[in-house]
Amino acid sequence: MKILIVEDDAKIASFLKQGLEEELFCVDVCDNGRDALYLSDVNTYDLMILDLMLKGDLTGDEICHKIREKKSNMPIIVLSARSTIGDKVSLLNLGADDYVTKPFSFDELVARIHVQWRKNDAKELLLSIADLHVNPITKTVMRAGEIIALTAREYNLLEYLLRHKGAMIDENTLHDQLFNHEQHTSSNIISVYMYRLRNKIDKNHSLKLIKTYRNLGYSINENTL
Repeated sequence: MKILIVEDDAKIASFLKQGLEEELFCVDVCDNGRDALYLSDVNTYDLMILDLMLKGDLTGDEICHKIREKKSNMPIIVLSARSTIGDKVSLLNLGADDYVTKPFSFDELVARIHVQWRKNDAKELLLSIADLHVNPITKTVMRAGEIIALTAREYNLLEYLLRHKGAMIDENTLHDQLFNHEQHTSSNIISVYMYRLRNKIDKNHSLKLIKTYRNLGYSINENTL
């Protein structure tokens, strides 16, 4: 499950990002409205956590309105210090799906994220290829009816590949997804994770789903090489 956090308080944004990644969510962060709209256009997010009082020329209210104007059904959870009934009603009428006031309980926020996902049709949420099925809510991975245990980064890598099923993804893109532009990682770290993931997903199956394109990148597809 991929979440976009729109929050201009660096401490809150960092706290949310770290906590949600520990819960095995993929997380992007931005601190202004224009970046939020751009990222939501070029990426597919499963949910947005949106602050209202942002720096720049777009407020959280305007972001929510513009996203709904695009007919996007992405769940939006507003996270704001504004706590009047009028504020809550206004944002819900603009298209927000939930409203959490600051200060907030992280456990409650995670629970509300899961509530938003349970509202969707489970069949639409399931990521599948051949006999491999991934549930982004429960983080359950199954192949041929057997549950496969993955580490957090192995899971995030698999989910990203499945969300771009059939596409060849280069190593730099995969690195940014796993490590969020962190520095000082080994030059072959992606190949190491892909080796581990392939062993868990493909090793005991005749149909190999994870493909390596030498010096180019990786893909998950049903084609035979």
